[in-house]
Amino acid sequence: MLKKILAIAAMLYAAACFAAVDINKATAADLDSIKGVGPSLSGKILDERKKGNFKDWNDFVERVKGIGESNAAKFSAEGMTVDGMAFKGTATAGPKAAPAKTAASAAKK
Repeated sequence: MLKKILAIAAMLYAAACFAAVDINKATAADLDSIKGVGPSLSGKILDERKKGNFKDWNDFVERVKGIGESNAAKFSAEGMTVDGMAFKGTATAGPKAAPAKTAASAAKK
């Protein structure tokens, strides 16, 4: 019985450690708990949030100086969310594939 109680307590502790931090609800201490966010950055986030909640990650990146997409991705991986959503990034087009050779183009050579 004691083992079950300890196991449940360990699971609850682990869940609390990896809990998401929503920037629209977080305190300065909550923001500082995210790796890479210090007092200066959490202050900037809170100052911008006073003007209004962040609508999405793009709004967050545009309004807070010093936050780019790479930092947003890192913070999201550490548990930061905007309205419960993780950062998805922007879709970038990959390199274009070379056109496939057809029988007609191979015959011309």
